[in-house]
Amino acid sequence: MRRRDGRHRGTTSGHDPDESVRDSARVAGAEWGRLSMKTRVFVTLKPSVFDPQGRTIVEALGSMGYASVHDVRQGKYFELEVAAATVDEARATASDVADKLLANPVIESYRVEVDGDDGP
Repeated sequence: MRRRDGRHRGTTSGHDPDESVRDSARVAGAEWGRLSMKTRVFVTLKPSVFDPQGRTIVEALGSMGYASVHDVRQGKYFELEVAAATVDEARATASDVADKLLANPVIESYRVEVDGDDGP
């Protein structure tokens, strides 16, 4: 039962227990003709950008006896669940998200993978 402030009686957080069920149905692609597709976005510094963290890792590995490791480039990894009708639509959505939020196009590049896709 809801209180006047919109929260359920007996809770202090205002969390609607049914809301998480509705959200998970949306995330799972419950819309007609759409599937939930897992996409992965790999963001790395462009080759022309100096990577001080990578350099530090190479030096540490050398001191640990891994002299065969000559270069390390650090980056970020994201998994997105995308509701889409096709693999191409899921890839386009993930690319748009990467362009607008996940990567800084001045210094970073990214690669998108979609489960079930053998394409680029």
